[in-house]
Amino acid sequence: MAKEIILIVDDEEDIIELVRYNLEKEGYSTLSAFTGEDALQLAINLQPTLIVLDLMLPGINGLEVTKILKATGSTSHIPIVMLTAKGEESDIVTGLELGANDYMSKPFSPRELVARVKANLRRVVSSQSESGVAKEFEHGGGYTILGDMVIDHGRHIVKIANNPVDLTYSEFELLVFLSAKKGWVFTRGQIMDAIHGDNYAVTERSVDVIVAGLRKKLGEFAHSIETVRGVGYRFKDDSRN
Repeated sequence: MAKEIILIVDDEEDIIELVRYNLEKEGYSTLSAFTGEDALQLAINLQPTLIVLDLMLPGINGLEVTKILKATGSTSHIPIVMLTAKGEESDIVTGLELGANDYMSKPFSPRELVARVKANLRRVVSSQSESGVAKEFEHGGGYTILGDMVIDHGRHIVKIANNPVDLTYSEFELLVFLSAKKGWVFTRGQIMDAIHGDNYAVTERSVDVIVAGLRKKLGEFAHSIETVRGVGYRFKDDSRN
């Protein structure tokens, strides 16, 4: 039996009951919230293992909830699966840039939603088990130091010349991924798979949006992320001649 706790957030009681029934049938424990405000309170106080979050909520909407949770240290690690009735790429991309991990468009198959929940929980376990790989490029107990730029992996903080840089979840993950393999070229598909998981239905154009936002915030380090025409991106390796 699964021990994970799933927080279901939707303003429609029928949707919550449908999702709750199918998750509990698989052995998960569930919590529910009908508003963004209640979702934030439950997430911060009870620390669910994963959140199934509708974007269209009264008051604080799902995108704002995602932004707040991913910017809060105690909840930034919680995977979020978005539910959207719109199915519009702009909403999906915005959610991913804010830090959501996956999405499904309404109407959805309960069986597929359960499969997505399981897949995202597996990624959490996999990411924890692969912590040894990160030691190849982490220094000082979870830091990457690149000149005046310091990446704190544990706290998801980036500082340049000791000044904090406000990055979204996706920008941070992209920076960590590329800087770990300086000089290596990755396609947009490989980058999307690395920062959000495979089988993503979002167009690779969203990677360009994340890169553009990251470059703007990196200042003097913006040139470190190089575009390789016809292929993708790489983090500049200054040690190469």
